[in-house]
Amino acid sequence: MKIAVLAGGYSYERDVSLTSASLIAGALCRKGHKVALVDVYKGVEADDLGALFTDKVPEPYKVPETEPDLDLLKKEYGCGDALVGKNIVELCRLADIVYIGLHGGMGENGQLQAFLDCYGIKYTGTGYLGAALAMNKEISKDLFKGAGIPAPEGRTYNRKNLDTEEIEREIGFPCVIKPCSNGSSVGVSIVKNREEMIKGIEDAFRLEDRVIVEKKIVGREMTVAVLLGKPLPPVEIIPRAGFYDYKNKYQDGMTEEFCPPENLGDEDAKKLGETAVRAAKALHIGRNTYCRVDMFLTPDGPVVLEVNALPGMTPISLLPREARAAGIDYDTLCDMIAHSALEK
Repeated sequence: MKIAVLAGGYSYERDVSLTSASLIAGALCRKGHKVALVDVYKGVEADDLGALFTDKVPEPYKVPETEPDLDLLKKEYGCGDALVGKNIVELCRLADIVYIGLHGGMGENGQLQAFLDCYGIKYTGTGYLGAALAMNKEISKDLFKGAGIPAPEGRTYNRKNLDTEEIEREIGFPCVIKPCSNGSSVGVSIVKNREEMIKGIEDAFRLEDRVIVEKKIVGREMTVAVLLGKPLPPVEIIPRAGFYDYKNKYQDGMTEEFCPPENLGDEDAKKLGETAVRAAKALHIGRNTYCRVDMFLTPDGPVVLEVNALPGMTPISLLPREARAAGIDYDTLCDMIAHSALEK
């Protein structure tokens, strides 16, 4: 197939995307596809767009320790507020499918999916509705509650209705503060007192105007990917220091991950898998696609934190690790996801 792999984008997770997408492109090339790897925000300058499709494996991109400076990015590329760069639509229409290698922002909130739908372009991953629901943690929690899926107790605030006394009284410490619609733990903090809470809320408000404050769940941190409607083996996540934040997620050696988890009974593993499938279904993420569900395993069972509609595909990402445990190597995983787009 001819496959356009969309990367980067205008998002705090663009560096994660550039890494994932470069590896995805390499895997697809090794599987015999012709691939065009492009930054959807930057766009492309080419007289012959068809010549961009190649079987040459690109160099992998390494995620820096800190989030990107989006203001600097906008000045550097000169694209302004346009989220889709020059010739991106034309390139995508030349491809058999588009492999969405974005994370966060328009790639994960449904905008890009809806945009491609308008042009009749087939793409990997969930449709615009599933992406939009998964990205908005406030709506996700309401849907989990409606489906009888346990999720952390909490409240959503904007600057006008922020009530720190209510947070102390109703939620208490420690608690988790996070932007409503970001991923990769950007802007997330775990706070133990009022001073830390004020700082955490302000940090989150710098990224978004809606912030979620939740009770901190105590348990084993787990994640389960759902691939083509079936759960993959769970992974247990144990950061060496702090919690599973941006740095611990994307820098080598910062986190221990066990797949399968040690001392995890068959019944608990089954509950995790079933809960992951239910969570994906609650957010209208289709069976012919993929996602990853983050949870805590407590004595009362799994508690769902969120669903990642476009999980990372970096060398240390969790979906590829789970796939390996199920006997699916990285190149085959990418190929399976690509072919699933043809079946939509």
